[in-house]
Amino acid sequence: MDIWPSGNTNPIKAPLASRCYSHAKVETDEEFDARWVTYFSKPDIDAWELKKGMNTLIGYDLVPEPKILDSALRACRRLNDLASAIRILEAVKDKSGPHKDIYPYLIQELQPTLIELGISTPEDLGMDKL
Repeated sequence: MDIWPSGNTNPIKAPLASRCYSHAKVETDEEFDARWVTYFSKPDIDAWELKKGMNTLIGYDLVPEPKILDSALRACRRLNDLASAIRILEAVKDKSGPHKDIYPYLIQELQPTLIELGISTPEDLGMDKL
Protein backbone atom coordinates (compact mmCIF):
# COMPACT_ATOMS: atom_id res chain seq x y z
CA MET A 1 0.00 0.00 0.00
CA ASP A 2 1.48 3.34 -0.99
CA ILE A 3 0.87 6.52 0.96
CA TRP A 4 1.57 9.86 -0.70
CA PRO A 5 2.24 12.62 1.81
CA SER A 6 1.27 16.04 0.60
CA GLY A 7 3.93 17.60 -1.60
CA ASN A 8 6.16 14.48 -1.67
CA THR A 9 6.67 12.49 -4.84
CA ASN A 10 8.23 9.47 -3.11
CA PRO A 11 5.71 6.95 -1.76
CA ILE A 12 6.02 5.69 1.80
CA LYS A 13 5.37 2.01 2.30
CA ALA A 14 2.84 1.25 5.04
CA PRO A 15 3.88 -1.52 7.40
CA LEU A 16 2.18 -4.83 6.75
CA ALA A 17 0.34 -6.49 9.57
CA SER A 18 2.01 -9.63 10.80
CA ARG A 19 0.55 -12.43 12.83
CA CYS A 20 2.17 -13.87 15.88
CA TYR A 21 1.43 -17.54 16.17
CA SER A 22 2.22 -19.66 19.17
CA HIS A 23 5.38 -21.67 18.91
CA ALA A 24 4.09 -24.17 21.44
CA LYS A 25 3.99 -27.81 20.46
CA VAL A 26 0.54 -29.04 19.49
CA GLU A 27 -0.68 -31.81 21.78
CA THR A 28 -1.89 -34.97 20.05
CA ASP A 29 -5.11 -36.70 21.08
CA GLU A 30 -3.11 -39.53 22.66
CA GLU A 31 -0.98 -37.08 24.67
CA PHE A 32 -4.11 -35.23 25.79
CA ASP A 33 -5.75 -38.48 26.94
CA ALA A 34 -2.57 -39.62 28.71
CA ARG A 35 -2.25 -36.28 30.51
CA TRP A 36 -5.76 -36.51 31.91
CA VAL A 37 -5.51 -40.20 32.79
CA THR A 38 -2.30 -39.40 34.69
CA TYR A 39 -3.97 -36.45 36.41
CA PHE A 40 -6.90 -38.50 37.70
CA SER A 41 -4.68 -41.48 38.55
CA LYS A 42 -2.66 -39.56 41.12
CA PRO A 43 -2.89 -41.60 44.32
CA ASP A 44 -3.02 -38.44 46.46
CA ILE A 45 -5.68 -36.57 44.45
CA ASP A 46 -8.12 -34.75 46.71
CA ALA A 47 -11.76 -33.80 46.17
CA TRP A 48 -10.90 -30.27 45.11
CA GLU A 49 -8.42 -31.47 42.47
CA LEU A 50 -10.96 -33.98 41.17
CA LYS A 51 -13.66 -31.33 40.79
CA LYS A 52 -11.22 -28.80 39.32
CA GLY A 53 -9.98 -31.35 36.79
CA MET A 54 -13.48 -32.36 35.75
CA ASN A 55 -14.58 -28.73 35.48
CA THR A 56 -11.61 -27.97 33.23
CA LEU A 57 -12.12 -31.12 31.17
CA ILE A 58 -15.84 -30.50 30.66
CA GLY A 59 -15.02 -26.93 29.63
CA TYR A 60 -13.18 -28.17 26.55
CA ASP A 61 -15.00 -28.53 23.27
CA LEU A 62 -15.02 -32.33 23.39
CA VAL A 63 -16.55 -35.32 25.11
CA PRO A 64 -13.87 -37.09 27.17
CA GLU A 65 -12.69 -40.51 26.05
CA PRO A 66 -13.83 -43.54 28.10
CA LYS A 67 -10.30 -44.12 29.45
CA ILE A 68 -10.26 -40.59 30.93
CA LEU A 69 -13.69 -41.10 32.48
CA ASP A 70 -12.58 -44.50 33.81
CA SER A 71 -9.65 -42.83 35.55
CA ALA A 72 -11.90 -40.07 36.95
CA LEU A 73 -14.44 -42.60 38.26
CA ARG A 74 -11.65 -44.56 39.94
CA ALA A 75 -10.49 -41.33 41.58
CA CYS A 76 -14.05 -40.84 42.87
CA ARG A 77 -13.91 -44.35 44.35
CA ARG A 78 -10.55 -43.69 46.03
CA LEU A 79 -12.11 -40.57 47.57
CA ASN A 80 -15.29 -42.49 48.45
CA ASP A 81 -17.26 -39.79 46.60
CA LEU A 82 -20.27 -41.37 44.90
CA ALA A 83 -21.93 -38.00 44.31
CA SER A 84 -19.03 -36.80 42.17
CA ALA A 85 -19.06 -40.03 40.17
CA ILE A 86 -22.74 -39.55 39.34
CA ARG A 87 -22.13 -35.87 38.52
CA ILE A 88 -19.40 -36.91 36.10
CA LEU A 89 -21.83 -39.20 34.30
CA GLU A 90 -24.48 -36.46 34.24
CA ALA A 91 -21.96 -33.94 32.87
CA VAL A 92 -20.88 -36.32 30.13
CA LYS A 93 -24.49 -36.97 29.17
CA ASP A 94 -25.10 -33.23 29.01
CA LYS A 95 -21.87 -32.68 27.08
CA SER A 96 -22.94 -35.27 24.50
CA GLY A 97 -25.73 -32.88 23.59
CA PRO A 98 -27.83 -33.74 20.56
CA HIS A 99 -25.57 -36.64 19.57
CA LYS A 100 -27.71 -39.41 21.01
CA ASP A 101 -25.21 -42.20 20.23
CA ILE A 102 -22.28 -40.83 22.27
CA TYR A 103 -23.61 -41.29 25.82
CA PRO A 104 -24.80 -44.90 25.32
CA TYR A 105 -21.40 -45.72 23.80
CA LEU A 106 -19.60 -44.23 26.83
CA ILE A 107 -21.84 -46.14 29.27
CA GLN A 108 -21.23 -49.34 27.28
CA GLU A 109 -17.45 -48.80 27.45
CA LEU A 110 -17.58 -47.87 31.16
CA GLN A 111 -19.95 -50.68 32.19
CA PRO A 112 -17.22 -53.02 33.52
CA THR A 113 -15.78 -50.16 35.60
CA LEU A 114 -19.21 -49.10 36.86
CA ILE A 115 -19.94 -52.69 37.95
CA GLU A 116 -16.51 -53.14 39.54
CA LEU A 117 -16.79 -49.87 41.51
CA GLY A 118 -20.49 -50.26 42.34
CA ILE A 119 -21.51 -47.01 40.64
CA SER A 120 -25.05 -46.67 39.33
CA THR A 121 -25.80 -44.54 36.30
CA PRO A 122 -28.20 -41.61 36.62
CA GLU A 123 -30.70 -43.66 34.59
CA ASP A 124 -30.41 -46.60 37.04
CA LEU A 125 -31.21 -44.17 39.84
CA GLY A 126 -34.24 -42.74 37.99
CA MET A 127 -32.66 -39.29 37.74
CA ASP A 128 -33.47 -39.05 34.04
CA LYS A 129 -37.18 -39.05 34.88
CA LEU A 130 -37.05 -36.00 37.17
